[in-house]
Amino acid sequence: MTQPLNGAFPDTKPHYAILDGLRGVAALVVVCFHLFEAYATSHLDQRINHGYLAVDFFFLLSGFVIGYAYDDRWRRLTVGEFLKRRLVRLHPMILFGALLGGAMFYVQECPVWDVASVSLGALAVATLLNALLLPAPVGCEIRGLGEMYPLNGPSWSLLFEYIANLCYALFIHRLSTRALAGLVAATGAGLTLYATLGPLGDICVGYSLTGMEFLGGMLRVLFAFPAGLLLYRLFRRGGALRVRGAFWWSGAAVVALLAVPRIGGADARWMNGLYDTLCAVAAFPLLVWIGASGQTTGRFTGALCRFLGAISYPLYIVHYPFIYLYYGWVKREQLTFGESLPGAAALVAGCLLLAWVSLKYYDIPIRKWLTERLIRRSARPTGPNHTTP
Repeated sequence: MTQPLNGAFPDTKPHYAILDGLRGVAALVVVCFHLFEAYATSHLDQRINHGYLAVDFFFLLSGFVIGYAYDDRWRRLTVGEFLKRRLVRLHPMILFGALLGGAMFYVQECPVWDVASVSLGALAVATLLNALLLPAPVGCEIRGLGEMYPLNGPSWSLLFEYIANLCYALFIHRLSTRALAGLVAATGAGLTLYATLGPLGDICVGYSLTGMEFLGGMLRVLFAFPAGLLLYRLFRRGGALRVRGAFWWSGAAVVALLAVPRIGGADARWMNGLYDTLCAVAAFPLLVWIGASGQTTGRFTGALCRFLGAISYPLYIVHYPFIYLYYGWVKREQLTFGESLPGAAALVAGCLLLAWVSLKYYDIPIRKWLTERLIRRSARPTGPNHTTP
């Protein structure tokens, strides 16, 4: 385990370094997955086809690390205190992403959407809604794609992360391991049915308020987050699975699983749904177990894992406004991937740089400031045995 580069709380526990690194690997795959949206005609021919499953991996990791960080604190931790901590951890970058998306909106002209027809007032409302993580009502979002967050599409997963955190604070943390396993089994069954029998043949859902989309998003998070928590509770009982070079093998596995082409085609969508299910319920938990069991023995690997873990969340937040820009450029100029490759490389490099800069000069300072005012002041000692939660 290692101390995090971006901790704002004085009582932050050491991190599972390999899990941090794997989160960063998955975030990079998400950026590449979104780049290839500019060339896809449907889910069937999207390159890095299963990149959307990185969100399920994120939810699983979140359940695991939240269990590790907070499961043993509930005798002295209130629901309100926990939610304040999660707000401080997540929301500064949500606000940053909303403002970035709003600032870039009018330069994202594209044949698929007409930014020039959107008034400044409508843009201001959309920016405010995104900043507050309030979804745009169906039919009223300004890009016309049906997204809950048209200025920064991936914000939808943060809404579900907040929902999972709220459920954890209110009742999931109180569940026995057996009851938690029952919840995971039930939601896993629902996710399996959705993936294999649903109309899409995948679980690339959750970004819209439409019935099937929102249901799919709820199934994704209400399986993966409790599954991560269950995995942590089982892991802490023992049974580490030692793999030499765990980060490199696990990281390669994450990339390979997310890059698998569409399975089954339009005539056998259930096959792809089955693949999605196997990744979510079997492959990803195994990789998290291996990652939690492993150690970074080399200096380079340790530094890489810390860096990837630190920039993973900022990268996830900041990249998509630039994807809109890139998408519009490719569509307007009718570019092939080879023709647009320098632009794609610049986008990835620029987003990595912006993620690091926003982390160091915005996110960490803001979270430390908020922690001082919202967390530490409410945790002033009340007696000789008091410790800050």
